[in-house]
Amino acid sequence: MSMMSRSLAQADPEVGEIIGGELERQQTTLMLIPSENYASRAVMAAAGSVLTNKYAEGYPGRRYYNGCIYYDEIENLARDRARALFRADHANVQPHTGTSANMAAYYAMLDPGDRILAMKIEHGGHLSHGMKINFSGQTYEAHFYGLSEETDQIDYDNIRDIALQVRPKLIVAGASAYPRAIDFRQFAEIAGEVGALLMADIAHIVGLVAAGAHPDPVPVADVVTSTTHKTLRGPRSAFILCRADWARKIDRAVFPGVQAGPLMHIIAAKAVAFKEAQSLFFREYQRQIVRNAHALAASLQEESFRLVTGGTDNHHLMLVDLRDQDITGKLAADLLEQAGIVVNKNLIPGDERSPDETSGIRPGTPGLTTRGMQEPEMHEIAKMVARVIHEGRDSEKVLAEVRHQVLELCEAFPIYEHLP
Repeated sequence: MSMMSRSLAQADPEVGEIIGGELERQQTTLMLIPSENYASRAVMAAAGSVLTNKYAEGYPGRRYYNGCIYYDEIENLARDRARALFRADHANVQPHTGTSANMAAYYAMLDPGDRILAMKIEHGGHLSHGMKINFSGQTYEAHFYGLSEETDQIDYDNIRDIALQVRPKLIVAGASAYPRAIDFRQFAEIAGEVGALLMADIAHIVGLVAAGAHPDPVPVADVVTSTTHKTLRGPRSAFILCRADWARKIDRAVFPGVQAGPLMHIIAAKAVAFKEAQSLFFREYQRQIVRNAHALAASLQEESFRLVTGGTDNHHLMLVDLRDQDITGKLAADLLEQAGIVVNKNLIPGDERSPDETSGIRPGTPGLTTRGMQEPEMHEIAKMVARVIHEGRDSEKVLAEVRHQVLELCEAFPIYEHLP
């Protein structure tokens, strides 16, 4: 038997066992991390295809390697589908991650030392939006806006005041942990007033934007960046949309600017995801994410949890403030994981704890919705979360009982049943 004909379990039992363990973990736990989701069988099939075997540096029709006829076809298909889905002038589907997409966008739009204005990370912004330990904060002069102390929501008048004072070359609209809808048109107006470019990072809300369930930045932003693995439910990767006048600069920024060989098997998986996102089923799926997010938020509030901004209307995540619960975000997330509920710890506005500890957690509904769960399950899950945080610190019995409830729920809403 040749190596190529052997299964993974036969060829490498150690790796096969690890992957099998992760499959079981995904099947038997509740995924509430809003930046994670379950890719479809078709997406995973494309990602694991023979397209992994080829170098295809360059772009369709302009490759540096021979033998790229089918790679040109798949990249053109992915670009066409992305443009159609988001009604954009141009799409680049080669970026590997959301951060590399942001890096390419900055590379195209800025010179080192230029000023950018973005959301503070402790108020919901992202590492690649100017944080000092990241390339973005080291390469560019980063300034930040935050949330209103009264409402914990974006204060557009305050952003305008900061922009008028700072005069950034680029304003970044977008967040990693902001539970409200973003008014991209107001951002565009502010950018216009101060002569700044506007970049929208929609990594978290991209599926909602595609389905018309969130305001769309494409008509008003110069450049839009996004991942494909969150609400879009594609492979772990990214892409960039832009107006026609930015197309050449964006393409040159991605290659040869910040990347070399593209991952063509992942680009194929993106093409599949873009097609799936055009379906009526996907639109209904996004609407159910919205309904589930509102149900989970309301149920957590009923269980005495305070939500940053008082709720959610970006429709897929919420930020839970645990300061009045006498527990850190890290401990809460660890206890919940022991009970089979997976969330991530998260900084909250005004957080005095470190990013390693935090005072909040960030639950969301995309993964739960993919499993087919609806509002009744959100109420049940909120009660489980409350029981773990309120009683689980000193009771293995509570954790075990909630873990049993989680297993029952996972069995009722299975995932990846086709996988061995």
